[in-house]
Order: sequence, then C-alpha cells, then structure tokens
Amino acid sequence: MPHPPDIPDMDREPRAAASGPISHAIFRLARTHHALAGRLFRELGLRPGQELLLMHLWEHGPQRQADLAALVDTDSASMTRTVQRLERAGFVRRRPSPVDGRVTLVEPTAASLGLRPRVEALWAALERGTVGDLTRDDQEAALRTLRRLERNLLDEQGLTTSPE
Repeated sequence: MPHPPDIPDMDREPRAAASGPISHAIFRLARTHHALAGRLFRELGLRPGQELLLMHLWEHGPQRQADLAALVDTDSASMTRTVQRLERAGFVRRRPSPVDGRVTLVEPTAASLGLRPRVEALWAALERGTVGDLTRDDQEAALRTLRRLERNLLDEQGLTTSPE
C-alpha cells in the first residue's frame, strides 16, 4: 500500500537522525500530528491550530488579540493573519473593547459555536489516535517527559522563570 504523501515514512530516516535521535523523533512526531490534524480539521474549513484558538475563545470568551498570540506563542503579525482568516470564514469577529478603545477583542461567532461539538469530537479523536494503546501510566509518563523536554529547551534559551 502506498504511503500517504502528507504522513512521513518512519522507515526512511536520514543519517542526521543518528546524531540527534530524540530531536529527530520529536520532529517526526510533530510533523505527523500536524498532518493528521490538518486532514481532520480541513473538512471544517480550519487549519491546524485554529481549532485551539476557537476552543480557547469558547471557553474563555472574547480575548485581546495580543493575549491570543501569547497563548499560542506566535508573533502579532501571524496572529493577525490567523484572526483574519477565521473572520473571513465567519468563525470570529473583532470588536473594540468596551473598557479600552485602543484594544481589539476577538470573539467567537454563532457559526463557530455551531462547529464546537464537531471540533471537540475531532480533537478527542486526534487524542485517541495519538495515545493509541498507551496505559494511563504511560500517558502520564509521556506527558512528564514531554514537559521536561520543553522545559529543557526553554532553559537552554533562558526563557523559563519557574520550575513546573
């Protein structure tokens, strides 16, 4: 059976993987997860990551665009493009803050609220596919390891301020 073009082939690893097997495994995992998320959410008209933004808005209500950028660790220009795409699709709207007219709030629309059950179901399916047959203990150990790896990278960049 041919390998889907957007899912990496684990049997063909570059020689560079030998000098950084964990970094290479993280790269492959992130690429595979991103590709699968892309396929799942494409049917709803969303790009990977946009569902997380919508889920945050559904849970927390209108947010400043700068706070959304910080939430997903992106720059303001990238967040502006993301919000514009979601706005063109009818999933969010921007409005001035009633407290500070210099601030723009991003809020979910009724159309995005209509997507909520499907987005949450697809997110749960993505999680089930990712976790597979891992036991609860394996899942907790994986989370601890992933958080530690992230902390290591943040420490390396001098970006951590407190231990988790």
